Amino acid sequence: MTRPPAKSITDLTLVRLIPNMLTLGAVCAGITAIRFGVQGNYIVAVQLILLAAVLDGIDGRVARYVGCDSQFGLELDSLADFLNFGVAPALIVYFWGMQDMGPFGWSVALAFAICCILRLARFNVSARDPSATAPASHFTGVPAPAGAFLALAPLLLSFAFTDRPALPGIAVSLYMLFIGFLMVSRVPTPSFKSIRIARENRLLAIITVIVAVVALAAFEWITLLSACGAYLVAVLVSFVAELRRSEQSE
Repeated sequence: MTRPPAKSITDLTLVRLIPNMLTLGAVCAGITAIRFGVQGNYIVAVQLILLAAVLDGIDGRVARYVGCDSQFGLELDSLADFLNFGVAPALIVYFWGMQDMGPFGWSVALAFAICCILRLARFNVSARDPSATAPASHFTGVPAPAGAFLALAPLLLSFAFTDRPALPGIAVSLYMLFIGFLMVSRVPTPSFKSIRIARENRLLAIITVIVAVVALAAFEWITLLSACGAYLVAVLVSFVAELRRSEQSE
């Protein structure tokens, strides 16, 4: 009896490389975003950060789907997140609206990047701690990808309303510091990974996604800006709810 042909080593290796290739693609997008930011093409720079976020969102899922998630992939993903959502947004916002602030503007960019790497380091430690009991319903602090897009909100505002005067550098700097603080804070932020959609609501969820995609295609910057605003409101609501739970437990 003949045995079925086994899969070749090459096929297995290529499949296992797909998640890491997606992560490296996100790194390429982040580095290229910095290049376009230096050249003053901020629209393409922001779009590349969006692409990096999309690739970051699917690489882990692909790794689990093909059964090749590993410690190497986790380390690579964390380093990529620091570049894509810490360094790249800080430099883009600096070139866009904080260069005139002199050393203070550069210090703000450095502070944001440092907040991002501290956020990622804390997440990595808690993820590897078997005794950690982090709630599945929320993160602690704003995650790096969300922090990057919140930091880019002033640019989204300028893209959406081109007839408005530019925001002053001091306002942009203070806003960047605020977002950096949210990343390293203990403020509970919503975790969309924990959302479960009931069967009877799936049609509504599909329609909502379709409407969101159409809105993103037709009104790209206003939609992204609205998403940033909605996320900040969700963070505030989660923070207030956590305060009430703490008061009740006392």
